[in-house]
Amino acid sequence: MVPGITRLCLILSMVLCLLMILPVTAGYTQIYQGNTVFIGEQGLDITSAMGNDTQIGWWASGAAIATSSPESRMPVTTPSNFYVSPTTFGPYPGSWYRLNAQDKPDGVAFLVADPNLDIRVADTTVNVDVTDKWVPRGDQVSFRIDTNLNQVFLRGSSSSEGITIKVRSPDGGIYSALVDSSGNAHPIENLVVSIPTYETGSIWDTGNSLYPTGTYSIWAECNVNRMKDNYGVTGKTISEETSLLDQDQNPLISVNVPTTSPTAQIATTSTTQKPVTLLTTVITTMPATAQTTVTVPAVTTSLIPVETTPTKSSGFSTVLTLLSVCALTAVVILKKQQ
Repeated sequence: MVPGITRLCLILSMVLCLLMILPVTAGYTQIYQGNTVFIGEQGLDITSAMGNDTQIGWWASGAAIATSSPESRMPVTTPSNFYVSPTTFGPYPGSWYRLNAQDKPDGVAFLVADPNLDIRVADTTVNVDVTDKWVPRGDQVSFRIDTNLNQVFLRGSSSSEGITIKVRSPDGGIYSALVDSSGNAHPIENLVVSIPTYETGSIWDTGNSLYPTGTYSIWAECNVNRMKDNYGVTGKTISEETSLLDQDQNPLISVNVPTTSPTAQIATTSTTQKPVTLLTTVITTMPATAQTTVTVPAVTTSLIPVETTPTKSSGFSTVLTLLSVCALTAVVILKKQQ
């Protein structure tokens, strides 16, 4: 019988052997002749692209490559650990040729490209682009990435590198995954973007209680082969940062609340003054005698109300005159009878 310790050693040996024969994830560093590399990438293995040559050269577009010298050249001393320096290669995008011992072009080694990266946000509930806009709380959201970095992901595979979508919440936290309306979580880190226009589909339920109301910041970045660390330029390895307001009410409605304009205020004031104007007109056209018939309590220092004496009207005076005439006539008649 095999002792327990020996059996354990045999099992460990078999596991190690299996690990050795399993395919190893090479990542995105292997470059073959004619492949595209991006400014900022480091640690590339361009051995296959170089063949037996040890130099590369660049000619401007339209130059007579076969009969002229390259405008820029570079020795390749360590092809297994190559760095696409922004300083060296930034001014010279396009085809870089292998140079043979006679300093003549020996075929294209690789193409150098300037990366570009952009992200858009869509409300899939109503099928509207909501980049830098507002989304009603509870609507479903997707993302679209536009980039030329898709060529990186044609070189191999990796589970630890890719393009990452950054979503920063109103309280400052950054999500590594988003939950959709079915409760499924969708990772948004290290996405394999193998086509120029990549869409995630509806992966974010903005009404989920995990996501507070407020403004979210959204951007994308790519640090494959440390390109962002070496070439962290907005629009290149980092997209422009966008925003998304997640709330129930349309902000345009809350901003444009109707207010009373100065003209409306003037009209209102004029309307309320009309009765006063009419009352004033009535008062000024009333007879003076009618005005004096009103009993007005006057306030004195002794707080005793004082009544004004009513003035006799013109009609009342006439009556008194007639009464006096009648009285005199009666007296005259009485005296004659005596």
